[in-house]
Amino acid sequence: MSSLPQDRQHHIQVAPGEVGRYVLLPGDPGRSEPIARLFDEPRLVARNREYETWSGYLDGELVSVTSTGIGCPSAAIAMEELVKVGADTFIRVGTSGSLQRDIRPGDLGVINAAIRDEGTSSHYLPIEFPAVADIDVTRALAVGARSAGKTVHVGVSQSKDSFYGQHEPGRMPMARRLQDRWAAWMAGGAICSEMEASALYIVAATLRVRAGGIMMIAGNPDMIAMTEEEHAAVAVENLLPAAIAGLRELIAQDRAVAS
Repeated sequence: MSSLPQDRQHHIQVAPGEVGRYVLLPGDPGRSEPIARLFDEPRLVARNREYETWSGYLDGELVSVTSTGIGCPSAAIAMEELVKVGADTFIRVGTSGSLQRDIRPGDLGVINAAIRDEGTSSHYLPIEFPAVADIDVTRALAVGARSAGKTVHVGVSQSKDSFYGQHEPGRMPMARRLQDRWAAWMAGGAICSEMEASALYIVAATLRVRAGGIMMIAGNPDMIAMTEEEHAAVAVENLLPAAIAGLRELIAQDRAVAS
């Protein structure tokens, strides 16, 4: 018999009332506290496995951050359980690899849709169903990030299951297919590659909640090594103020609609 209270979620160990409707979703648990420190009155809510949750306030609104770990399976679990305790608006905050030569390391990507190059979302909806972000969340993130002085690209990401399938495709038995698909994503104009957005967007669609994403874009599509300057530009700390600005914009936007 479980020792957890019945209303406390099994994986994230969060109960109703402990998180706000708005939740930022980084992958790394080590990023939860730095994000929460940008809130007013931040407090640790729960820590279990890859899931670390903090809550606080932005402009008087209860908001939260929950880490999801790497990849779509654990991200989907986090969203499922956060919805059960009252959250309804999700912003993926993370890092990604560039897919376009005109995108500089340190630019930000606001992800309006994602290529479903992963397996988790196929357990929710057929592959023909597009993984699309909420338009209001997307707009708020773009406006907020630009107001924070960042160069922003709004576009499609590739959500993958294999990190090394991207970074070391030549040693894989599927090398030709991986390389051909990478070339196709670039030719189609996808802006970056990451590991969670498509599943979050599909889970959000099935649960009738909102999701969007803002990503730090690092690297080069031809895998040329970054310079020291470029490494400094892609520090995740450079992303967080833009993500917070986007969330503030969304809160204001929602309040204007409700008034």
